[in-house]
Amino acid sequence: MTKTQDPDSTPAVLLDDVVKTFRAPGGDVAAVDHLSLVVRPGEVVAFLGPNGAGKTTTVDMMLGLSDPDAGTVRVHGATPRAAVARGAVSAVMQTGGLLKDFTVGETVELVASLHPGSRPVGEVVERAGIADVTGRLVGRCSGGQQQRLRFALALLPDPDLLVLDEPTAGMDVEGRRDFWDAIRADAVRGRTTIFATHYLEEADAYADRIVLVRRGRIVADGTPSEIKALASGRLVRATLPAVDPAVLAQIPGVESIDVRGDAVSVRAADSDAVARYLLTSTAARDVEITSHNLEDAFLALTSDQGQTSTPATEGAFA
Repeated sequence: MTKTQDPDSTPAVLLDDVVKTFRAPGGDVAAVDHLSLVVRPGEVVAFLGPNGAGKTTTVDMMLGLSDPDAGTVRVHGATPRAAVARGAVSAVMQTGGLLKDFTVGETVELVASLHPGSRPVGEVVERAGIADVTGRLVGRCSGGQQQRLRFALALLPDPDLLVLDEPTAGMDVEGRRDFWDAIRADAVRGRTTIFATHYLEEADAYADRIVLVRRGRIVADGTPSEIKALASGRLVRATLPAVDPAVLAQIPGVESIDVRGDAVSVRAADSDAVARYLLTSTAARDVEITSHNLEDAFLALTSDQGQTSTPATEGAFA
């Protein structure tokens, strides 16, 4: 595989005005509501959103497991089912799909026999980091080892597109780092990856692009830095005895104030003005200014009317 930078090349994934509805007691519900998305070859894309945002339904259509009611879904220029049939797409889900009474090696060999021209078994177990446990029964493997096994199985057909649901669930810190190093190396060679994770720091650190969905629609699409910048304001923290919140509230741009003993946190659109006031007009010490992280942006962009919803990146494709 060779990564292409040509913006006119065939997209790895194309969703054009896609709609998918389901019947419900109160009437039809649009799980995916006129969603359009283009993913280029070699991109690593985090696909995130709260529970019920339409992520699972969208991914099911990418994998050919369901058809849209309207709109177009294409994977490398073909229908999803055709792309899956030729081994161009692999998926790594968080649960299921493993025979616990087979060894790791037997499992990989069995699945390899189903893919004409599959990658060598030794190569994929090495890349997945499970070469040292090929003789172990799957049922005796840790959760992280089982997830690495699923990754090895997904690599067998040498797919152009990987779809990952909680890919590092159960892995230790070193395992997670090695996994993402492998994904980034494959991206350089042109493999596209779309993933959901409840480890938002992974999306921040390893995704080229983050797509946030809410109620079946894309609400934000950009680099991790661009997504974080969409959540307005910064947080100013300081130690300030006998603070008067009413005085702080009069500073232009102040959005919220949290006082806990001598510790005060002020969220404001103009953090410099708050810090300047604290440093010049009060006895504040230990003043620090922090930008929003990805979790802040996630909640700000996907919650209902400012009420924080559970980041169902915790449920991944839910």
